[in-house]
Amino acid sequence: MPTRAAFSFVLHSHLPWVLHHGRWPHGVDWLNEAAAETYLPLWRDLHARTAGTRALGVTIGLSPVLCEQLAHPDYPSEFVSYLEQKIEAARDDRAAFTAGDDLSMAALAERWERFYRSTLEDFMGPHGSNLVARFRRLEEAGAIEIITCGATHGYLPLLATDAAAEFQIQTAVATHRRHFGRAPRGIWLPECAYRPAGPWPSPAIEREGGFGPDDPTPPHARVGVEELLAAHGLRYFFVDSHLIAGGRPLGTYAERFDAIRRLVPAETAAAPRQHTTDRAYRVGPTAVVSCFGRDAATTVQVWSGEHGYPGDAAYLDFHKKRFPGGHRYWAVTHPKADMADKVPYQPLVATERTAQHADHFVRLLESTLAGATGGSRMLTAMFDAELFGHWWFEGPQFLAEVVDRLVAGGRIEPQSAGAFLERHGAPAIVDLPEGSWGDGGGHKVWLNETTRWTWVELHRAEARFEALVGRARARSGDALLERLAAQTARELLLAQASDWQFLITTIAARDYAELRIRRHFDDFDTLATLTERRLAGSPITDTEERLLGEIETRDRLFNDLDWRAYGARALATRA
Repeated sequence: MPTRAAFSFVLHSHLPWVLHHGRWPHGVDWLNEAAAETYLPLWRDLHARTAGTRALGVTIGLSPVLCEQLAHPDYPSEFVSYLEQKIEAARDDRAAFTAGDDLSMAALAERWERFYRSTLEDFMGPHGSNLVARFRRLEEAGAIEIITCGATHGYLPLLATDAAAEFQIQTAVATHRRHFGRAPRGIWLPECAYRPAGPWPSPAIEREGGFGPDDPTPPHARVGVEELLAAHGLRYFFVDSHLIAGGRPLGTYAERFDAIRRLVPAETAAAPRQHTTDRAYRVGPTAVVSCFGRDAATTVQVWSGEHGYPGDAAYLDFHKKRFPGGHRYWAVTHPKADMADKVPYQPLVATERTAQHADHFVRLLESTLAGATGGSRMLTAMFDAELFGHWWFEGPQFLAEVVDRLVAGGRIEPQSAGAFLERHGAPAIVDLPEGSWGDGGGHKVWLNETTRWTWVELHRAEARFEALVGRARARSGDALLERLAAQTARELLLAQASDWQFLITTIAARDYAELRIRRHFDDFDTLATLTERRLAGSPITDTEERLLGEIETRDRLFNDLDWRAYGARALATRA
């Protein structure tokens, strides 16, 4: 019997550091929503399937900063409080609907009450409140493969130096090893953003007349992102389809955000390339690290609310909510239906549609891979994990039903990306252009006139920190210096999160994002100044040390952070 072609769902789970930085509408409730609607449902559905089979063929990325929050000792009480509030809100809704003799809506409210109560019982139950540890056990059972991401989701091609990009990667690998007991084989590049080797003038501060002598990052040679990955033992990553096959970028966010539709004009198609996205390739001149491309057909079918499954009339509508509790009681009805025209949600009808869509998706996979033999072909369907459950409530059930159909046997074998490479390798080589999975295929979602100032500030901070580490690296035996330098590094990493530029661009939470990144810049500068004073032998006052403690409490992550490693490898050849 010929070896079957392979398929993997590749899910990217990430939220920026929101713990200790507000609750609602912007703050830790983002994390609570994702945990209740996505992470726990996905874990439950995958865990329920580990008894009958070992390999489910799902590749799950858990960003280091997300892991640090889910495993933080302060998080369980936050989540429990959130769930109790949602239970109470559902109970209030049920009473209001019952008083109005709207028994069908009262039944939906009771359903929400059961949903959040069972989530609370699960979270407090025998599997434990550390969701990271739960996913670790799934990987140890051979059911899934867990991959990493940039430490705080820093947008690697736009960071000022290879030292800055590598610090994101090496911190990610170390954090992954601590949480999962093994080094990651793969990585989801933040925003699937890639840059090949070559000369690099900063697009953020380039201006008419060229660069001046005071610019923190003058033009210089950079290594390809794949070389940074290889230096830390990473074997593969993922890119959007147009970087491999050419053609029109799929885009990711314009369907949901008007601001991106206005910012990024209709994409022009790049010239087709001879490569396809149904196989793995080794990347660049070193050909050590491999890449997989996002498959267009499966992506649109699952991602798009306008053309894909989530826009089905029967599914729970994301946008229409009953306030003040925020529960949802209405169906999509039509992707373009006015809020007033939404009809009540019918869970049984939605469940039937989920099964039908799972059947359709498997047929789509089979037709896309028709005729594939020899085991060298693989499709990867790449999504933000939060699509499943948060944006598309029925998404976890859909994914689980697709997995059921694939593991039952047939023409397609579910395999994680790492397992596929281990078995088949990547015979062909590809030279990737620069780009991302953002709309337009480039960097514009994250680098535009509304965000340019953030990159100027980041590049200044990166240059300052690299100089600081150069002075402090050889110093030892000074506990206060260690604390200062480590927290300075944390603030730089937190400021680098691509989430801030995204939220500014989309206007979704612009004020919050600007406040957050400015605060990290301010804390970075304060701590860098204190570190420099400590190096110079100047005293640090009790008030300043208390301020350090406050910042450490607010932004305590990456406890084993090796700040001395910043720039130590010196991979880049400076011009």
